[in-house]
Amino acid sequence: MADGSTPGRSDLATRAASAVVMVAIAGTALWLGGTVWAVFVALISAGVYYEWAQLVRSFERRGGQRLLWMIGGFLYIALAAFMLLKLRIGPFGIARSLLLVGVVVATDIGAYFAGRTFGGPKIAPAISPSKTWAGLIGGMLGATAVLTAYFYWFLCFDPAFGHCALQSLSMALPRALLGGMAVAVIAQAGDFFESWMKRRAGVKDSGSLIPGHGGLFDRVDGLLALAFVLGVLALHSLVSPA
Repeated sequence: MADGSTPGRSDLATRAASAVVMVAIAGTALWLGGTVWAVFVALISAGVYYEWAQLVRSFERRGGQRLLWMIGGFLYIALAAFMLLKLRIGPFGIARSLLLVGVVVATDIGAYFAGRTFGGPKIAPAISPSKTWAGLIGGMLGATAVLTAYFYWFLCFDPAFGHCALQSLSMALPRALLGGMAVAVIAQAGDFFESWMKRRAGVKDSGSLIPGHGGLFDRVDGLLALAFVLGVLALHSLVSPA
């Protein structure tokens, strides 16, 4: 999650080109769905797990502890991947998937601009020096904006209302605010967790696969955390008694 750090000018063109390629590939796979989306998610998951394993090998020498890290990483990534596949199923699969990505991106953007504009106290400088409380609030507002638009659109097409009205917006805002706060905290937690792993491993990036952006884990840390939490909730709803 970005929060006020600025890349050098020489990196901007590389970062922009890489971002365009990433969006094009991911967007195409999401649009096609089915086997293409499943293969795409599987490949990304395998790449993230490889980077996870490399980080663990760098900071954990004890065999038993390393095995626990490997198993935990597999479960963490696999459950998030399961949720990404589950969300894509059905006629509204693309919309649900885009919402998941959209709230994480909005959190990132809100945190970046709020952190750059206001700065202020750091959340955990020993783990991630650029993350501020202002950035976290900005991330919450960014996610809230996306969720407000989504809930408003959903209520507008609800047969119980039949049309868009201020009543729809007043119902959307409380849900969006709570959801936006939760999304920002979860995404930030995923970012901090990955930063903590990298600091323990003594590296700046989780990998070097994406020019100007580092590794796959660097790019999906917040999305991974949010998808994992949604996966846990989905599993809980399956095993809970009716």
